[in-house]
Amino acid sequence: MSKKNATSIKNQVAIVGVGESEIGRVPHMSGLGLNAQAAKRALDESGLKPSDIDGVLTAYSFTEPYFMLGSVLCEYLGIQPRFNASLIAGGASPAVMLKHAAEAIVSGQAETILVCAGENRATGQSRDAAVASLMAVGHPYFEQPYGTSIPGFYAMIAQRHMHVYGTTREQMAEVAVNTRAHALLHPNAHMKKPLTLEEVLAAKPIADPLGMLDCCLISDAGGAFIVTSAERAQDLKAKPIYLQGIGEFHTHEHLMCAPSLTEFGATESGRIAYAMAGLGPQDIDVAELYDCFTIVPIIELEELGFCKPGEGGAFFAEGHARIGGRLPVNTHGGMLSHAHAGAAGGLFGMVEAVRQLRGGLGERQVQGAEVALVHNEGGILSSHCTAILANAKG
Repeated sequence: MSKKNATSIKNQVAIVGVGESEIGRVPHMSGLGLNAQAAKRALDESGLKPSDIDGVLTAYSFTEPYFMLGSVLCEYLGIQPRFNASLIAGGASPAVMLKHAAEAIVSGQAETILVCAGENRATGQSRDAAVASLMAVGHPYFEQPYGTSIPGFYAMIAQRHMHVYGTTREQMAEVAVNTRAHALLHPNAHMKKPLTLEEVLAAKPIADPLGMLDCCLISDAGGAFIVTSAERAQDLKAKPIYLQGIGEFHTHEHLMCAPSLTEFGATESGRIAYAMAGLGPQDIDVAELYDCFTIVPIIELEELGFCKPGEGGAFFAEGHARIGGRLPVNTHGGMLSHAHAGAAGGLFGMVEAVRQLRGGLGERQVQGAEVALVHNEGGILSSHCTAILANAKG
């Protein structure tokens, strides 16, 4: 992206509505139904009607059998947009969709775009089907034949981080404890019970060093947000949250082709986002970081400049990521304790950032929050997108 184009997005669009579906085990709803419920709640919050939406972006689903999911979702919602796509960048999809939505609005392709994702992953498929779907992430010729799995890939990354930087098993467990404490303050979180460090360390082993509680949830859930022009946002019901900066970067798809097991694309996606916003890590009040496994937000903290390489584990262990700490992280409970259902996992980080910047969340509120950073990653730390949001134009 040229510097001219990057600058043109800043302050040009705003998120004007966010919504979550019911979360947890929701057997009475389909994946499309969860999307529709979240979309309706986002529309209601903004004061918009379905007929006001002229663009729809969604991601993918392991449980819905549709080839053209974007078109199917429009059909289901009764929307006939002039801008529509299903975008697949794994867990990075929600932030990438925000970027595509912003660019489409600024270039005049649409004025108001609904972004939503989610599926009934907890009740819509069997455990064996879920494992088979997740194994497909590995390279079909050079990884899958050897019995690879997503937890196994992330375990290799965790092992390397421990070897190079001395990150400990206990520090990773503190990430899970941190997010659970925040989830207990969220009325719609999947997990409702407190979690101790000892429980995380004693959990069922999955892929050394990761145990069951180092791994994200499997939930039924849908999330949505609505993006429109900054001018249009002024006339709507909810307080607009402005996009200040956004950047993406992609280093590989399969882990065997990753250039490094300790350095990934968040550094570059963050650099682009900071440059567009004219801000730096010191300006961020709250961060919503992708946390499919406990090692991941540790790496993201480091790559996004919130601490030096090798210091991410200590950042969590010393309490700096708690609400009230130096930089509250995943204040909704993240994918480890709030919800994870395909691309909706990262999307809930966007929803929470908007809510934090509007204020009024009670015990969960980060005091004085004016600028938030959301980072999504997809694949095996393959695709990265960083967004910086603010409650006023910068």
